[in-house]
This record gives sequence, structure tokens and C-alpha cells, in this order.
Amino acid sequence: MIKIHGLTKTFDRTIHAVSNVNLHVAEGEVVVIIGPSGSGKSTILRCINLLEIPTEGSVEVDGYELTDPSTNIDHVRAEVGMVFQQFNLFPHLTVMENITLAQRKVRGRNKSEAEEMAIRQLTRVGIPEKADSYPRQLSGGQQQRVAIARSLAMEPRVMLFDEPTSALDPEMVKEVLDVMLELAAGGMTMVVVSHEMGFARAAGDRLVFIDEGEIVESGPPEEIFSNPSNERTRTFFNKILY
Repeated sequence: MIKIHGLTKTFDRTIHAVSNVNLHVAEGEVVVIIGPSGSGKSTILRCINLLEIPTEGSVEVDGYELTDPSTNIDHVRAEVGMVFQQFNLFPHLTVMENITLAQRKVRGRNKSEAEEMAIRQLTRVGIPEKADSYPRQLSGGQQQRVAIARSLAMEPRVMLFDEPTSALDPEMVKEVLDVMLELAAGGMTMVVVSHEMGFARAAGDRLVFIDEGEIVESGPPEEIFSNPSNERTRTFFNKILY
């Protein structure tokens, strides 16, 4: 589903955020990317839907090479849902309006079709009763679930999560992770940048540890947690709780 070859991203010609990364993600696979702050995790994620343009290398999603001038990037992005650290909801729109806007503009659905899909996805994330609420009336966990519902309403083939629980109070984290676990169990292709090691153990098919813009280690989560082969990985785990 996702093929990354030789991905390098440089800022201001001197800062190498990502260096020669190679990563394949199969359909239905859940890949969790971990590593210290500033290691390039989010940059890789943003290159997968061209929010960042690679300096070198290639990124292919569902057979489309993103930097190929002939590729309709808007078409590809319609198949890739992304959930950010911040919820990025429109504050002046209700939950229903937030979820139906892109459906109508991008998918071409009429109002009733878009609203039916919105309710279906709000039910899926457990808050159908919030359809007429405004973002300011919701908790952080509820807002993030709305953001997930908004992405799911587009019926994407891939979901990208960029530290989706980092802005939440601890008691709100579980409600968002539960939604993500349900998506993983349902076979959604997911690439997740996260510090939630419990989620990586429970839902990840593969754990990728990144440091200084390079993949240091990759493999089954339990194997890496139990017996990391790289000293840098061991040092990282020794400094965190998981």
C-alpha cells in the first residue's frame, strides 16, 4: 500500500530531518513509528501525503508515485486520512458540518448522504449525540474522536496518525486509543507516530524505531520490546516507561 524508497528530507539545505529511509507498509498492516523528539517521525508521515515534499527519494501510495507530475495528488490525498496532534476542527462549524464538508466538496456526496455517513462514523467512535455540538463544547478526547470520524467519513484506504494523543489529558487518552484499536482490528492500513507503547504492543504489526532521521530498528513489537538488537534502541527504552 505504501512504498518509501531512499526518502530524504532536508530543511534549509543543512538540516537532515530524514535520511535515506526505506519503508514498505502492506495493505491492512499497522506500523507504529517511535523515537525521540526531533528524530524525523512526523516528517516521514507528512511526506506520505505530500504535506512535505521529499528532497530525494520516492513515496508511492496505492500505486501512485506522489512526486510524479502526472499524479493527481488531490486524488491520492482523498484516499489517505490524517489525524494530527491538534484536532484542526473548524470552530465555527458544528461537528456534523465539520464531518460533512470534505465529503461534499471532495467526494461529491449530497447533504443527506454526507450526514448519514457522518452519523455512522460518529457512532463508530462513540459520540453520535455530539453531532450538533460545536468543538468548544467538547472535551479534547471528544474533539480528537470527531477528527478521526471526519477522516473515516471519507472512506480512506490508509490512515495516518501523528501523535494523536499527545495533546490530551491522561484520562482522555484511552478513549482515543480504543477507537484506534478498533480500526486496527478491522483491518485498516495505519501508520502511527506515537509515544503510546501500550498501543504499539496491542495493535502494531510492526514497530519502527527512528533516530536522527534514520530507521535504526524494525520488527514485531514484542520482539523489539523484549530484545532490541541495537544499543540506541535499548538506551531509548531505558529512558521511558512502557
